Amino acid sequence: MKKQKDFSYSFTVKASAKESMKAISQVKQWWAKKYKGKAAKVNDKFSVYFGGADDTFVDFKISEVVPEKKVVWLVTDCNLHWIDDKKEWKGNECIWDISEQKGKTKITFTHQGMNSQSECYESCKPGWTHHIKDSLIKLIENRKGFPE
Repeated sequence: MKKQKDFSYSFTVKASAKESMKAISQVKQWWAKKYKGKAAKVNDKFSVYFGGADDTFVDFKISEVVPEKKVVWLVTDCNLHWIDDKKEWKGNECIWDISEQKGKTKITFTHQGMNSQSECYESCKPGWTHHIKDSLIKLIENRKGFPE
């Protein structure tokens, strides 16, 4: 059986790797207004909440940080109300690979464990793309994101 490719999204910003990593860690500024915790150092824990209810959430733990190169968010728990397998993301990793070249920074986001066989793929792929493209990039380059 062929292994499914995990969702990945790459982009380049006009900012340093350091500025980019800082922005990624400011989850409340680009992804979710309903957020608690910290997302900057190894073992930091944070949660994001979707919609109006507190019962739709994803809990993360920062499992790896390589300054200006990489950060990994491990999903420690979740409750995704819009799919049958509400715990589908549990154990997944969200990996941010960062490389600076000539005043610009290339960032590759990979949601390891979310692929075309995943129940949430069709709804989560455009969600991640939107939050990254329409908010995180704007936060990095213009200092203003558009969290939901």
